[in-house]
Amino acid sequence: MALEWNALLADQLDWHWRNQLRRRLAGLTDDEYFWEPVADPEAVWSVRPRGSGTAPVRAGSGDFTIDFAYPEPVPAPVTTIAWRLGHILVGVLGTRVASHFGGPPVDYLTYGYPGTAAEALDRLDASYARWMSGVRSLDAGALEQPCGPAEGPFAKEPMATLVLHIHREMIHHGAEIALLRDLYAHTPQSS
Repeated sequence: MALEWNALLADQLDWHWRNQLRRRLAGLTDDEYFWEPVADPEAVWSVRPRGSGTAPVRAGSGDFTIDFAYPEPVPAPVTTIAWRLGHILVGVLGTRVASHFGGPPVDYLTYGYPGTAAEALDRLDASYARWMSGVRSLDAGALEQPCGPAEGPFAKEPMATLVLHIHREMIHHGAEIALLRDLYAHTPQSS
């Protein structure tokens, strides 16, 4: 029996997206989006209004920037839902859609980060749809081809390896966002 590798790869993430992750994001508020789960502002990375960040690097081209540092400090700062969604929009889906499926160029330094939960979710839906459309367009031969120079030291790995990696990243970061929502729901919020 021949396996339909493309369908298996696409369904791996799409099942999770439809049955778990996207449902868990429904109703995300701006308060949750920006909520900082630890008291020390130096120990939290987020998406912040331009000029208000404290991280060594505050990247972005619009009214909001994302916090980060390279190399990442040890221990790494706790990240907000806004930061996690920014990472998914740029580093997980955005750059890969641009590099492999003809999407617009995107990078951390020039991205216009969303300033509301609703805008972030709209962009996530669009990025996810572009990624899945691209993945579903790959035939068996394309899945076996090297993913190319856009993937740096992993350039010689087959495209199927990249697809699996991106799906793991989506599941991993989606679970972190779900946990942050659970913590927010069970933490008294100060007015």
